[in-house]
Formats: sequence, C-alpha cells, structure tokens
Amino acid sequence: MSELINRVQALAELVGPNPYLQAVIIALVFILIGKIGDWILSAMAGRFARRSSTRLDDEVVALLHRPIFMSFVLLGLGLATQRIGMAESPQEITLSILKTVAIFVWYSLFADITTLLVREVRRTSKSKLVQSGMLALLQNAAKIGLIALAIYFGFLAWDIKVTAWLASAGIVGLALGLAAKDTLSNVFAGISIVADAPYKTGDFIILESGERGVVTQIGLRSTRLLTRDDVEITIPNGILGNSKIINEAGGPSAKHRIRVAVGVAYGCDIDHVIAILEAVATGSDGVCTDPAPRVRFRRFGESSLDIELLCWIERPIDRGRMSHELHCAVYKAFAANQIEIPLPQRDLHVRTMPPDT
Repeated sequence: MSELINRVQALAELVGPNPYLQAVIIALVFILIGKIGDWILSAMAGRFARRSSTRLDDEVVALLHRPIFMSFVLLGLGLATQRIGMAESPQEITLSILKTVAIFVWYSLFADITTLLVREVRRTSKSKLVQSGMLALLQNAAKIGLIALAIYFGFLAWDIKVTAWLASAGIVGLALGLAAKDTLSNVFAGISIVADAPYKTGDFIILESGERGVVTQIGLRSTRLLTRDDVEITIPNGILGNSKIINEAGGPSAKHRIRVAVGVAYGCDIDHVIAILEAVATGSDGVCTDPAPRVRFRRFGESSLDIELLCWIERPIDRGRMSHELHCAVYKAFAANQIEIPLPQRDLHVRTMPPDT
C-alpha cells in the first residue's frame, strides 16, 4: 500500500507544481483504484460464494462493495488533504472527519454481517441456542461490542486520550454495580437461565412456591408466567436461579401423564373394572393413543380396592380440564355398569353397656 501511495504521489507531481491540481489528481486516481479494487475483490469473493449452496456468502459479498470502494476514496481524500498543505488545525480536523467516516462505514458493514449471521442461524438451526433466546442476547452483546469499538477508534481518530475516560468509566461502573447489585444479580441469573435453558417460552412449569403456569417471556431481569387463572406473575430471575423448578413440558416429549385414582367395592369383578377404565380413556378425544392408556391395581384399601387409571395428554396446560372430564366419565361408566364406589366404613364393637338406671 505504501508503494502504491508513493507511485500515485509521483504521478500527481507530473501534472505541475500546483498543489490543488495534484490533490485533485490524487483523489481521482484513488477513486479509480477503488472501483478496480472493488471489482477485483468482489469478483474473487463472488467466485467462491457461487460454489456454496447458501445465500449467506452472496449477501456478505454484496455488502463488501461499499466499504472497499469508500476506503480507497477516503484514503485518496486524506492524501489530497495532505498534498494541499493547509494549516495544521484545519488539516487535522479534515483528516479526523475522514477517519470518522471510515469508522462508520466499517461499523455498518460488521453490524450488517452480524444481522445476517443471526438471521441465517435462526432460519436454519433448531438448536437450544435459538429456542432459548440466547441468540438474541448474543446479537445484542455483539452490537454493544461493535459500538464500543467504534467509539474507541473514534476517540483515536480525534486524538482524544482514552485512558482518563476508561478510568472514569471504571469508577462509574463500580458505583453503579454497588447501587444496583440486586438488578445485576437478576441480570446474571437471566443470562444463566437463557444459557442453561431449564425452561423456554411456552413451557408449563411449577415453581417451588406452588405457582404454576405457562412461561410467556424470559427477560434479562425477570421471567413472566401466565397462570391458569389468566393472571400474569413476574418473578425476578435471581429467585428462579436459586429455586427448584418443575418443567412439565421438559424431557423428550411435551406430553403429560394424568392419574385418576378410584376405589371399588370388595367383590367387584376386577377384570371388568379394568376394562371399563380402559374404555373410558380410549374413548376420550384428549387422551393420547401413544403411549396407550393403562390401568394398575395399586392396593387393598381399608374399604375399597384402589385402582389407578394412567393416560397421557398432549399438553400439560390441559391437565385440569382433562382430569375433570375423565373423572366425570369414570363416575358415569361405573354407575351404568353397577360398579360400586364404597364410602369409608368403620365397624364399632360395643363390649360393655352402661347399666340401666
């Protein structure tokens, strides 16, 4: 690059001693070089991009045109400014403006590439990184990092000493950290929840305190839960990060098992009772056929034979409604088939009677 600059400056001197004319020649030559460089680099990158099956690399190549061309243009304008030989202060201001424009151009490029990468990952990937929301967090962190780098190089472009600014930022950050330690605790817990993904949006969870509902939003500071009463609960992530959480939609399948416990009187035909319970489950529209419903004879109770119907439903959120429907169906089926559901009984033996008075 230094050899190219020397050749262009030597070419500009051939047109005469006028510095303004030399500056114009330098600017025009670098505009031409920018066009040629843009064409060559884009052609080479496009040749490799066309070999792939995705459009991501083609879009990245399309984004490269403007930064490559603008870099040569700004370099030419900077050399032209130095060739004019203006006063020191205006020259420094002009060069700082050109550097700032270059920083903005390249910041826009990397910001657009970050957006393309996130969009492509979200479109093609089904990993936990996308489902948990961690991808959006990483995108925001990347944007913040790019802005911080742009500000840092902007300070350098204007010859501003960054040491004092960094020291001040450290003191301010320490003060804010002490003042907002609870908020920061919730934020770090939110990052941990998003990264570890014990639950995700749409899961039906039960908290250690007993609240249960569907996760509607996972934020950095808090998680929102919609209960079965259509009441939204906001729980700080710091509490969730240190609590036991039951995720009924977790595991290899989102299906949920319902247990219907019932007691029948001693003397009933147990095989007939089992067949009735299986028929009730298979006849319900909300009960899954895979896994198939099953009936288990659990114990000999004090007043009844204790039997349990086990069946699966598609969503944990439907547990209350399906439990109601199955209990009603079991009661009606037992009544129709004269299956007795006994009441608890106690035998009272009187050993002595008080004497008649």
